[in-house]
This record gives sequence, structure tokens and C-alpha cells, in this order.
Amino acid sequence: MNKPLRRISLFCGLLVLALLIRTNWLQYVQAEELSTRKENRRVQIAQYATERGNIIVEGNPITGSATTDGSDYKYKRTYLDGPLWAPVTGYASQAFGSTQLESLEDGILTGNDDRLFFDRTVGMFTGEKKAGGNVVTTLKAAAQKAAFDKLGDKKGAVAAIDPRTGAILALVSTPSYDPSSFAGNSKTDEKAWVSLKDSEDKKLVNRALRETYPPGSTFKVVTAAAALEHGVVTDIEAPTDTPEPYILPGTKTPMVNHASGCEKASLNNALRVSCNSVFANLGDKVGRDNMVKTAEKFGFNNDKIDTPVRAFASVYDKTMGKDGNAQSAIGQFNTAATPLQMAMVTAAIANDGKLMKPYMVDQLTAPNLDVIEKHEPQEMSRPLSAANAQKLQQMMVNVIDNGTGGKAKINGVTVGGKTGTAQHGEKNAKRPYAWFISYAENPDGTSPVAVAVVIEDSDASREDISGGGLAAPVAKAVMEAVLKSKG
Repeated sequence: MNKPLRRISLFCGLLVLALLIRTNWLQYVQAEELSTRKENRRVQIAQYATERGNIIVEGNPITGSATTDGSDYKYKRTYLDGPLWAPVTGYASQAFGSTQLESLEDGILTGNDDRLFFDRTVGMFTGEKKAGGNVVTTLKAAAQKAAFDKLGDKKGAVAAIDPRTGAILALVSTPSYDPSSFAGNSKTDEKAWVSLKDSEDKKLVNRALRETYPPGSTFKVVTAAAALEHGVVTDIEAPTDTPEPYILPGTKTPMVNHASGCEKASLNNALRVSCNSVFANLGDKVGRDNMVKTAEKFGFNNDKIDTPVRAFASVYDKTMGKDGNAQSAIGQFNTAATPLQMAMVTAAIANDGKLMKPYMVDQLTAPNLDVIEKHEPQEMSRPLSAANAQKLQQMMVNVIDNGTGGKAKINGVTVGGKTGTAQHGEKNAKRPYAWFISYAENPDGTSPVAVAVVIEDSDASREDISGGGLAAPVAKAVMEAVLKSKG
């Protein structure tokens, strides 16, 4: 072979080698990146080529699928009582993507999950259409509806948990939205999406998981737990050494009480009437570092709480000074919590000091309803001993029976709770947040539930906004709904 032919042959060989390398690079190295690029419409077309599996509540689907006219996306998502369940499902939109369970469990719902490979393979031989699996939740429909109806047109949120397991029983955020309104990719869907996205009410935000608020006086149960766990208080009926007025450490600023009888009040009585001075004093005596330790055992400062939807981290400041710590001990200053977090606090107390990891997916099933994955309850931490948890239970029952939480009382049922009215805004000028946390179970021990309610604003006057007045009736309705379920 002459020299020019050898060069041409070598050059062609290099081209073939480069082509092979490039092909393999695309198929094996860049395959995932290319398949998930938003510009690759084939992925979305395939995603909506078959009916999605359903999200299930107590055996009933709260989602569905419908054919799409005039689009290369064959099916679009539909929702039953969309605004009621949107904080649980999230949305799946042909044009605007997906969130929450619709996004996190997309592989199961579309049938593309590797665990459904056998079902897909069998379908190739039997001629059965590809189908998605199902996501079975822990939610209770009656509790969800009770929370949603009671919140009404108020901005707010509710989280309810089974203290024994961590199963989420209700998760509500208002005002809500209908995911069906923008599930397609038409101009009408786009208009609905833009309206929601630009809404001042932040309807697309799941306030129960992804909004933090100053918890106000509901946080006093955490401070009480810290005082008991670190030996600052041993007898909940013994007088504390709290003066009146109590001056914040390192300042000349008195801590204002909105209740009488707080001077040297016992821990039990201080929680009953919600004495700011007593809990600020206890927070200072426990100390910032020990307050942080206790708060973190309850879940604060943890940005990896997955339900499986990830909740925003609730915050107890690790670097503040003594005056900041005293204010944080009553749920003000830099302290911030999600409704889920405060439901977790309540659940741990109700469960004799054992905090279970919160979750809202009970199991994943194949199209033929075979169970692919079953959730097993997991202990998350032990924020306080059983003995101290029972002392706190006694104190929280006192709040309901003889204190500020009377509107949550349920005849024939032991209910424990704590009210909270959290100031916010520059110089506390904005309307306060109304909080209420509570727990209850039937006399025979069935259907225990821990609830947290926050109401951002209300038509009520500023003077009438209180956790006991606004939020407690919401919690009561949710507790009653769960108690009737006898689960």
C-alpha cells in the first residue's frame, strides 16, 4: 500500500474510533444528563403517554388521569378535591413540572421505577398497557377536611401526627389551589399558573412544611422540657425564683407578662397562664447551649426532615447572647418553627418522650397492588425522659382544663395543649400569629393524635387574636375527627 493510502486509512480509522468513543460517551456517560434536560420533550411526552398511578387516602384515589385534546401529551393529571389535598399531592403539570409527592414518587406513578421492571416486562408479552403504581398515604380524610374547613379563608396551616408512629394524619395549608387548573399545557393552564405564581397569598407554598413562624408561647413546652431535663426544675409545683418585673439578662429591659400571678410562679402554673417572665428566666438558667441541645432533640436546626417532602429547618439560634436566649425561650427573637415541627414537639411529649420520624407515605404498590415498599416507623430521638414527659403532659392538661386552652376541651377525653400568640414585624407592628398545639387519645388508648395549628392573619381585631381563641377550635375539630376513626 502506498503512503497516501496508508494516511487515508489511518485517518478513516481515527474517525471511526472517534465515532465509537462519542457514541459510547453519549449512551453511557451523558445518557442521564441528556434524558433529564428540560429541552428534551421526548421525556415529558413519554411521561404523559400513559395514565399515572394514583395517590391514595384510606383506600380511595385522590388523583386520576384524563385524555388531552390537541396535544402530543396523551394524558394529563386530574385531582379530586384539589385544594383540599394540594399540600399532600403537590402538582404534576405538563407545562410546569411537578412538586411534592407527584415529583418525589414520579418513577412509581409513571411506572418507570426500576422496581416495576418485572411488571413492564410481563406487559410486553401479555400486551397489557404500561401502567403506573400507587402511592398509599397515611392521611385521614376526615381529619384533613376538618382542618381545611375550620381554617376556611384564613391564612394558616395544620399538621397532625400519630405520636406512636410518626404517621402524618393531616397536612393542610390555606389558602390553597387546585392542581387541576394548570395540569395541561394550554393557554388556560398558563393563565392559571401565572395567577397562582404571582399571588400575594402564596397559595403554592405549603405552609405546614415550608414556612417558618415565631412559635410564641407554644415553645414554652420546649423550655419546660429543657428545664426538667437539665435539672433546673425538679418539682413542677415548687415556686420558681422569678421576680416581677423580670429584667432580661444584660439589659434594663423588663420582660412583659400578659398574665397576672407570675412572680415566683411554679412551672405548672406558669404554663397554665403563660408567664413570659418565668420561661425567660428558666431559659437563662438552662443556658443557651443546653437549650440548643434540647431544641435539636425535638428536631430544630435539622434541614433533613423528609416526610418524604423535605420540611424547612426550624431554628433555635446557636450564637445569640443571654438576652436573646431568654427571649427565644418564650418563642420570640430568632426562634422559628414550621407547623410540622411544633406537631413533632407535641407528639414527643404525648409519646412519653419518644419522638418518631414523621412520614406520610405508608407504602408504594405496583399496578396489580403488590406492595413494593412498606414504611416502617423509626424512632428519631428521645428529647426527654418518660417521667419528665408525663410531668409535661400533666401541665398541658392543666392548660386545657384550667387555663388558656379551654376551647380545645373534648368531653370524656384527656386533652393537653398550649396556646401561643407570636409577635412579629418591626416593633411587633404586624398582626400576631395565633398558635395552638395539642394532643389527645380515646380513653381506651386508641387514635392518639398530636396537632399544631398556626393562623397567620384573621379578620379579628389585633386584641382578639390569640391561640386559644382562633387556633384552638381548629385543633379541636381535627382531634375529634381522628378520635372518631378509632384507629
